Amino acid sequence: MNLLIVTGLSGAGKTQALRHLEDNGFFCVDNLPCKMLEGFVQLCKNAKPPVEKAAVVIDSREQVLGSNIEQELLMLDRLPVSYRVLYLECRDEVLERRFNETRRSHPLSKDVRDGIAAERDILAGFREKADIIIDTTTLKPLQLAAKLSGLFAEKEDASFRLTVESFGYKRGVPYEADMVFDMRFLPNPFYEPELRSLSGADAPVQEFLLREKAYGDFLSRVESMLQMMIPCFIAQGKKRLLVAFGCTGGRHRSVSTAELLAKRMAGKYDVKLIHRDTFVEASDITERIGT
Repeated sequence: MNLLIVTGLSGAGKTQALRHLEDNGFFCVDNLPCKMLEGFVQLCKNAKPPVEKAAVVIDSREQVLGSNIEQELLMLDRLPVSYRVLYLECRDEVLERRFNETRRSHPLSKDVRDGIAAERDILAGFREKADIIIDTTTLKPLQLAAKLSGLFAEKEDASFRLTVESFGYKRGVPYEADMVFDMRFLPNPFYEPELRSLSGADAPVQEFLLREKAYGDFLSRVESMLQMMIPCFIAQGKKRLLVAFGCTGGRHRSVSTAELLAKRMAGKYDVKLIHRDTFVEASDITERIGT
């Protein structure tokens, strides 16, 4: 049995995520107290036939029930089941707007801002333990569903996962990123008429950028840094690393860099390539990075 624990900030999309997971074969339970997890796992194992995939939402209301979240996190490691933690993140101002638009009160406070701040503090342990963090600030429901589909099509037995993502600064920096690199130090292919309609996934754009000596040096240094750091992260128990590259629109420089780095790291680690702000066929991505 594989268990997915869905947690994160109120208003960040946990209910939508659970609905999508349910549509894709997960046995789902919303707002399950941590103290009931062990019994839930046993019920799933004893079911006829046994439940193979389950997802449960655990949120900040644990504290309202008198739970000690730090102790509950330790308890999770004693469960007789393989589990992963999905944490949904979102910027404060967007969460405020969502609560105001739906006229709902925050579960922890009548003042939405106070509730968000308190919830971030309460869930800090879950965020630190998360295998996957998704920032839903700029995501529409269908985009969240697509991202979940891509993530959970990955190999379940991967011990460490490197995610390489491109993005555009005009839509904001991804909250879930562990490392962010600004690619706006490079000339912008957008201003080259023959390259404007292409993306960084296309060879002419990559060749244009690679003519800049600083670009090749940059790629080699980032690769070398990751080769040095990732084993250290693994030794500290970290299961994921998200490296993000940004440019103005998220179409040329950031996409090219994410593509080239993913290709260099493929075969060394389980690599997931995401272009947040530019649509590129997943099958093409798989072919390009060789995984």
